[in-house]
Amino acid sequence: MIRSIELFSGTGGLALGLHQVGFEHEALLEWDKDSCENIKSNIEGGYPGIKGWNVIQTDVRAVNYTKLGLDIQFVTGGPPCQPFSLGGKHKAHKDERDMFPEAVRAVRELRPQGFIFENVRGLTRKSFSTYFNYILLQLTHPDMARPDGMPWAEHFRLLEEYHASSCDKGLCYDVVFQSLNAADYGVPQARHRVVLVGFRSDLSADWSFPEPTHSKNALRFAKEVDGSYWEEHEIPKKRRPQTRTLDSSDRTFHKSNRSRLLRWRTVRDAIKGLPDPQSKIARDFANHAFRAGAKSYAGHSGSTLDEPSKTIKAGAHGVPGGENTLVLDDGTLRYYTVRESARMQTFPDEYTFSGSWTESMRQIGNAVPVRLAAVIGKSVAEALERRRGVEERPVPHNAVQSA
Repeated sequence: MIRSIELFSGTGGLALGLHQVGFEHEALLEWDKDSCENIKSNIEGGYPGIKGWNVIQTDVRAVNYTKLGLDIQFVTGGPPCQPFSLGGKHKAHKDERDMFPEAVRAVRELRPQGFIFENVRGLTRKSFSTYFNYILLQLTHPDMARPDGMPWAEHFRLLEEYHASSCDKGLCYDVVFQSLNAADYGVPQARHRVVLVGFRSDLSADWSFPEPTHSKNALRFAKEVDGSYWEEHEIPKKRRPQTRTLDSSDRTFHKSNRSRLLRWRTVRDAIKGLPDPQSKIARDFANHAFRAGAKSYAGHSGSTLDEPSKTIKAGAHGVPGGENTLVLDDGTLRYYTVRESARMQTFPDEYTFSGSWTESMRQIGNAVPVRLAAVIGKSVAEALERRRGVEERPVPHNAVQSA
């Protein structure tokens, strides 16, 4: 068990994934009332294992972590992405929704063994590079708090000098980050996100980002070469694209280590087992109601069935637009149902959404894919377990004699 506290928990995607692999959340902090109510609705509805979750609706800027009295091993969360989103206003540190300073403060006050933070890929764009490096240095040396009134650029300079010096580093974290495509880890969605992970330096944790488990090439092979994808979905031969014979590159792929990767999961994989939302039996499936009015327009043409979904989004570019629409086999377009959208984010079917269609889609679009959270959390838990094994390993008798 890893005792954790989660900031900016939203509707619970990151929390659920980490919970699946042994994280025990002592508190989930989120300012949005509807998101908090949705998690509480699942708790009250008996969703397995989350009865003890303490969901706190609050502004994290008002939280004094030292008064919580919690022995926290990990801090996790997804600071609001709008300041760095490609679809946002790109204001970064000038955006009042930039909550990375609060993530740093939580680490400073709780002094955990480590942390996991997730954000959009736009955080690493060239125009934000200086500020992103500033975030990394703050997380590396969280005790070096920014004095009131000091411009962030001046604080960044002081952090650089401190980092480069030979002085005692005090509270220090080894921080790594990587841009990940959720599709490479079995999520049926092309979703690129930056994940930052840090371990307290005194732990000397042996950790790196987990290797991908799924690949685009494996999906192409299954569709274009051996046809196994179509067989799996029982697609009649007259409706399948014509397969081709193996060429040299196919043979190389088939024999290589890459061929051991599973294929990307597609929209058709994700919605398998769900009925047509306009059918009568759709009523038996939670959050699977049809919604009319889907339209296609330039740049918003919907997701196709036999590829990973386009990124599920929230807000003006997602719900009323075409990002959350699906192109069916007959070429018609319709909106994803809430349940289908949740499946693209790998939420379990037992986890339900209590708000309106628009509100539920917003929460789902803002969430961390549950499966991606579990993959990262599992690797972190394994690293801590290895570290624990080293600490508990008995000293050999001859080593004691030599000493």
